[in-house]
Amino acid sequence: MKVGIVGLSQVGKTTIFSLLTGIEVDLFSQEHQKGTAKVHDKRVDILAKMYEPKKVTYATLEFFDTPALKIKDIKERTAVFNAIQNVEAMLIVVRAFKSDSVPYPEVEKPIDQLKATLDEFLFRDLDVVTNRIGRLENAKRKLEPKEEIELKLLKRIQEALENEQLLSKIGLADEEKKMLGGFSLTTLKPIGVVVNVDEEQFSEKSYETKDEVIKLCQDNGFAYVELCGKLEMELNALSEEEKMEFLKELGTDETGIERLSRALYTQFGLISFFTVGKDEVRAWTLKKGATAVDAAGVIHSDLARGFIRAEVIKYDDLVRLGSEKAVKDAGLMKLVGRDYIVEDGDIITIRFNV
Repeated sequence: MKVGIVGLSQVGKTTIFSLLTGIEVDLFSQEHQKGTAKVHDKRVDILAKMYEPKKVTYATLEFFDTPALKIKDIKERTAVFNAIQNVEAMLIVVRAFKSDSVPYPEVEKPIDQLKATLDEFLFRDLDVVTNRIGRLENAKRKLEPKEEIELKLLKRIQEALENEQLLSKIGLADEEKKMLGGFSLTTLKPIGVVVNVDEEQFSEKSYETKDEVIKLCQDNGFAYVELCGKLEMELNALSEEEKMEFLKELGTDETGIERLSRALYTQFGLISFFTVGKDEVRAWTLKKGATAVDAAGVIHSDLARGFIRAEVIKYDDLVRLGSEKAVKDAGLMKLVGRDYIVEDGDIITIRFNV
């Protein structure tokens, strides 16, 4: 999945991108960047210990960094949204950390930064919808039935946006969402929020307007994660052993970036299934609700084309019983058809013939 990272100036947006993807970015660059982030999943680590494969591959998310979003600046806003026009989800970075050496963005309080960014999303979507309505209403011909339906839907959406409603919250049907697919409407996409705190705020688990930020995220169904960018950069420079010791002192066993990638993965409606063996243990990404033949296609188009059946073992059963043979002997291996709905954690072997 492609995720656009958006935030006001000086919030640490590019730092978060670099930590997620491992790509060093020129902080003064106005170009948007893209990179891939590994989704931390302890199940992959456990399967790797069981199979000792030559290769281990984690699920990934693709991130797009953008120039800073300038409040009410139409030119800057257009540049940002053009850069991430084809992303499927959005990550908003909000600053809580205090620093005398880093100027504050145009608004200081985290809740105000979040609201300001969401306002920019609303303004952008309203521009797109209003322009399309104008073109349809001013067409010098009779509209086709499909266009009449579209116009009615767009007017409903226009009213929602004018009332500051995110489109993800107005109950659009799947067919309506499909009709709107070409507009790349930002408020229709799943959204995650990461709050960039300083070390004191991290240890105290508190920052100004935290309750308001959390409530806004809960009300709108946003993923929410706090992390300390400065601390994450220090962790990044340590060896694996030193990192684990440091995390233990902090009372956790994973970094903030690992928590963030996993939270976004879940928030965006994604699940992982696994393929295992001596050559490779791998996590593959699917949309929740996808079928066995969809999973086959993710692995290779030939597997989907020649799909016969799929063998499915549950991750929990494999770990509990210790081997594939034990799972099969216990009668817990399923042989399923193309319409089987894949569940998170399924270990799948595709039977196919091309």
